[in-house]
Amino acid sequence: MPELPEVEITARRLSAALEGATVASALAPGLNTLKTFDPPLHALEGATITGVRRIGKHLVVDLDAPAAGGPVALLLHLMSAGRLQLFEKRASMKDRANRLLLRIADEDGRPPDRELRLKEFGTKQAAWAKLLRADELAADPALATLGPEAWPDPPADLRDVLGPQKARPLQAVLRDQRVLAGIGRSWVDEILWEARLSPFARAGGLSDEDAAALRAAMVDRLGAALAHYEDVVRLPIPDKLPLPLLVHRHHGEPCPRCGTTIEAVHYEEQVLCYCPWCQTDGKVLKDRRLSRLLK
Repeated sequence: MPELPEVEITARRLSAALEGATVASALAPGLNTLKTFDPPLHALEGATITGVRRIGKHLVVDLDAPAAGGPVALLLHLMSAGRLQLFEKRASMKDRANRLLLRIADEDGRPPDRELRLKEFGTKQAAWAKLLRADELAADPALATLGPEAWPDPPADLRDVLGPQKARPLQAVLRDQRVLAGIGRSWVDEILWEARLSPFARAGGLSDEDAAALRAAMVDRLGAALAHYEDVVRLPIPDKLPLPLLVHRHHGEPCPRCGTTIEAVHYEEQVLCYCPWCQTDGKVLKDRRLSRLLK
C-alpha cells in the first residue's frame, strides 16, 4: 500500500503539473469506486484544478467547480493496489484497471489528451473516491478519525499520544491511522529499526528517551525517503516507486548498521522485518508460519 512518502511525492508531482488546468470531462468506469453522489461527478466539467495534496495516506484534488457551486475536493484512497497517475493519452475504455478518469482540457481548444487516471491493479476494487464540497472535507469520516500526521512534525508529546494504547505492540499502534496518520507496514519497520525499538515493545511502556528516539526516527526516515523521491521520481509516476528501504523486505540480508542477519515474522498478508541485535536484545522472534505448522 502506498504510504506517506509515496503519496506525498505523488501529490507534489501532480500538483505541479495540474495546477490551473481545466477538467474537460470526468468518468468513473469503476462501478464501486465513487462513494458519493452529491455533487455529481459531471459537475467537475469545466472545473479548475487548484492543487493536489496529501492528508495521511489520502490524496485530495482541490478544484474550483462553478457547476457544483464553488470549491470542491476529490478525496481518494489508493488502498493496496491503486495508483493516481497523469497520462499524455486518453485511456482505452477496454482497460479494466481504470477506476476514475479526469480528462484535462487542452489550452488551445483541441480535444483533451492528458488524463488524470485512478488505476487499480488486481481484482479487489478497493480503491475509492469521494467528491465533496470543500467545507465538507474535514468532517468526512475518512479524515475526521485520523490521528496527527507522522511527518513532517510528529507530535512532540508522542509518549502521551501512544500511551493510551497501553498493551498494544508498537508495530500495530504506529500503523493505526487513528493514532498516527500516514505510515504502514513498510515504514513502520524502517522507523522502529532506526529508533532501535522492538516491534513488539508495548506502546504504553515507552520511556522519554524511547519516545524521543521514535519521533526522531519518523522525521529522519520519512524525510530521507522523500528526499530520495525528489531526486528520482518524475512524471509519469511509475507503477512501482523505488522505495529506499533498509530493513523491510530485506530479511535474510545483513543489517546495514551492525551486520546481523535481518529476521522476519510472517503473517497471512504481511511480513514484519527487524534486526535482532539492534532491536530485540539478540532475541529472534517466533515466526508465525512455523508456529502454525507446529500446532
